[in-house]
Amino acid sequence: MKRMHIHIAVDDLDANIQFYSALFNAAPAVLKPDYAKWMLDDPRINFAISMRNAPAGLNHLGIQVENEGELTEMHTRLQAIEQQTAAQVKPELGAACCYAKSDKYWVTDPQGVPWETYHTLEAIPVFGASAAEPAAQGECCVPITMIGKATKPADAKPGCC
Repeated sequence: MKRMHIHIAVDDLDANIQFYSALFNAAPAVLKPDYAKWMLDDPRINFAISMRNAPAGLNHLGIQVENEGELTEMHTRLQAIEQQTAAQVKPELGAACCYAKSDKYWVTDPQGVPWETYHTLEAIPVFGASAAEPAAQGECCVPITMIGKATKPADAKPGCC
């Protein structure tokens, strides 16, 4: 079963933990000094926030799968998108990010929003890479080649869905 993933960069972790804990009526499942994650069943979502030198706001969206077979299925979908559009799929197998080691495939949608499809393999004790070799700024969460592609048109008007 797949789970929607949303990751938001925040300026004030404590204020956001308080807000989202009230919104979801649940405490974070993972809580670190720079990161919090809720694994919700209703709605079925992996919602994460972090303070990692990224601009505040939406960091990326994704689909978390539960096994290698589902990840293979998602990779096949992304390859079809790649063949039909200008999108490029970026694999990250064994990626260390967000206190987890995962196999991932990244793609950017037509608006410039990075999407990841991934299968978590195990928890790790640091945000990215290892304690001995931390990830370079921008390497975790969104691959550096995908950072800054999302833009808001100058003539965009506020409104609803």
